[in-house]
Amino acid sequence: MSRYFKIFVTVAIVAVAFSSCKTDENSPGVEYMPDMYRSPALEAYVDYGTNKTMDWTELQKDAAGKIAVMSRKPAPGTIAYSGSDEAAQFAMPYPLANTTDDYERAALEIHSPLKSTKSNIEAGMAIYAKMCVHCHGEAGQGDGAISKNGHIKGIPSYSAKLAGLEEGKMFHTITYGKGLMGQHASQISKKQRWQVIEWVKCLQKGITSPEFDANGLLKVAATAAAAPTDSLPKK
Repeated sequence: MSRYFKIFVTVAIVAVAFSSCKTDENSPGVEYMPDMYRSPALEAYVDYGTNKTMDWTELQKDAAGKIAVMSRKPAPGTIAYSGSDEAAQFAMPYPLANTTDDYERAALEIHSPLKSTKSNIEAGMAIYAKMCVHCHGEAGQGDGAISKNGHIKGIPSYSAKLAGLEEGKMFHTITYGKGLMGQHASQISKKQRWQVIEWVKCLQKGITSPEFDANGLLKVAATAAAAPTDSLPKK
């Protein structure tokens, strides 16, 4: 019995040795208890497969028609975790649609959650310099490089024709686009949209060098007065 047992063990070892030799250089060979080798902490964009296919090579998965399931899109209506109440307001979905009626509604229903502080306005200035100045110009007069070279004509001035444009309409336009202006929702976050609007509101008042009080709030009275807006048409 001992002799047959030794022969059985020898044959088993040889069989295991040969079965662990694979031509695929990416194959780890035979893994005993593969769940002990794999970290249970799953990462996004990693195809862990199922228990059945966990040890398969990419060639084996392709041959079997196994399609990798990476990070999935969130369910409709999902709201991203923001980590704080202050940030949560920017994670909520925008309630208005890209229609003419909702554009008009935005003037009454959409309002900035930000204050006209030094940090918000300066952040808006930086965003404006990167995303807006080439069309609207440094002072918001519609005389950016694209306007000067003739590609787009008739860009309105913030301190003239658009002096009375409500902040809600600005947000709606940045989100969906309007006329020749394309949407920027994919490029500028909601908070950044409101920050650049804080700077645009300064340009509407003719403020190009904002001053702030001891609390970091904008000094509107200390700046040049804007043109009257009651007779100006609204866009």
